[in-house]
Amino acid sequence: MRVLVTEKINDAGLQCLRDAGYEVDVKLGLSPDELKKEIIGAHALIIRSDTQVSADLLAAADVLKAVGRAGVGVDNIDSVAATAKGVMVINAPTSNITSAAEHAVALMFALARKIPNAHRDLMTGQWNRSKYSGVEISGKKIGIVGLGHVGAIVASQLGGFDAELLAYDPYVTPERAEKMGVSLCSTIEDLFASCDVITVHLPKTPETLNLINADVLKNAKPHLLLINAARGGIVNEDDLATALKEGIIAGAGLDVYSTEPMTDSPLFDESLNVVVTPHLGASTTEAQERAGFDIGQQVLLALSDDFVPFALNLQAKGANSVVAPFINVAQVCGRIAAGLSSSAINSVDVLAQGQISEHDCSMLTLAAITGILKNTTDEPVSLVNAPDVAKARGISIKDSRETYSGGYLSRVVVKVTTSDQTFSVTGTALRRNGEVRITQIDDYAMDVPQSSHLLIVENSDTPGMVGKVGTILGAGSVNIDDMSLGRGEKSTSMMVIATSEHVPDVVLDELVNTEGINYARSISFD
Repeated sequence: MRVLVTEKINDAGLQCLRDAGYEVDVKLGLSPDELKKEIIGAHALIIRSDTQVSADLLAAADVLKAVGRAGVGVDNIDSVAATAKGVMVINAPTSNITSAAEHAVALMFALARKIPNAHRDLMTGQWNRSKYSGVEISGKKIGIVGLGHVGAIVASQLGGFDAELLAYDPYVTPERAEKMGVSLCSTIEDLFASCDVITVHLPKTPETLNLINADVLKNAKPHLLLINAARGGIVNEDDLATALKEGIIAGAGLDVYSTEPMTDSPLFDESLNVVVTPHLGASTTEAQERAGFDIGQQVLLALSDDFVPFALNLQAKGANSVVAPFINVAQVCGRIAAGLSSSAINSVDVLAQGQISEHDCSMLTLAAITGILKNTTDEPVSLVNAPDVAKARGISIKDSRETYSGGYLSRVVVKVTTSDQTFSVTGTALRRNGEVRITQIDDYAMDVPQSSHLLIVENSDTPGMVGKVGTILGAGSVNIDDMSLGRGEKSTSMMVIATSEHVPDVVLDELVNTEGINYARSISFD
């Protein structure tokens, strides 16, 4: 598999992909037309903020499974188009949080003490000591817009400056804010009316775009200092420039802009009290190393069809350490259940039993649907778009959880129903290594280890059936790697045989036409 890298990524972070046998193809400075050519044959694309992953580019991709952004923001990726195509969008949300928080605090102090202007004058031979009288941060009321990862670190860093911390974040409870040493304001207008300094730490979404505008700024104290090192566009830059010119607020520190690169803005006016930097929040050695390492690991998980903690466009909540080992179990059970079905599937039931039932199991349902659809459609299907593909095919989905007191701590049961058949497959994950084990198919108790190819045969419970099947496989040059036998409540039994390759149709036809065999299905896991 090929991984295309279009921007400078810390090479140590890409090494895990090379070690896993993937071709890492670094192509920097591609034009949009060149990128459309290079995306063909790429199974993953790793970028930073400059590469635009548009719907047009995604349409040109033929085997793309994931787009990894080595950083936090993904506004340069068309996530809607990616989801529709089944392409996972991944970021590295924790890689630069410390650097971003420190940069916001640095802008705050640089602005409060007018350090850039004083530096510029002194470098040109001007000793303007009296001109640049600043203000202290200690003892001030500092407002934080957004108490996520970065906002929480800023609160912690400022806690040592004897400042009173306030915040606006409608998604944070007063109890959680209190643990951070922060008092919540009910509205953003109240925050602006109360604070001497405000720093913004929100993601850019339709709801936060132009959140801080003229109507909000008019509530501010005239000595307010405003910092935005989060995402461009959250603060309306035209309204901010007007507020600075009219003395509505006293100063601003900016690292991000509505359009980047930004070199011409009404805020770039030496008459204004503004400190600006060219999106340097993540530009530290440590952050770049973490971003490269994190995105390399996440893309590796995506290409291996494993659970990806930082996937942004999965239609399910993340899985914790208890549930995560059962994601592959659910997908394998889904593949087998669909492989047993010989007609269109109408409904899917996913049941989580035992210890895992005490946790959020939505990822297991997603994984089971993905496994089912991989056996029943030629469309590109992944954890990203599986629910939409299932809905389009008229498949109803139900999930449930229940306690379980059998021989395993946890199990996943996947049942598929067609117009005339129902098949149920149960599996678990071994604690020692997470290996998938199929423990039951319909009423047949089994112990089936993980294998690339399975042959499943239901037959009459009569002597000599194992020999008949073995003879047919031998004559067809099909090697048997392992076998599990199960006896049902009726006068039938089941063989689940691990084979070295997918059983050819001609061999399957011979098995089906053999007296005593009800059905035979060959299922392969690519």
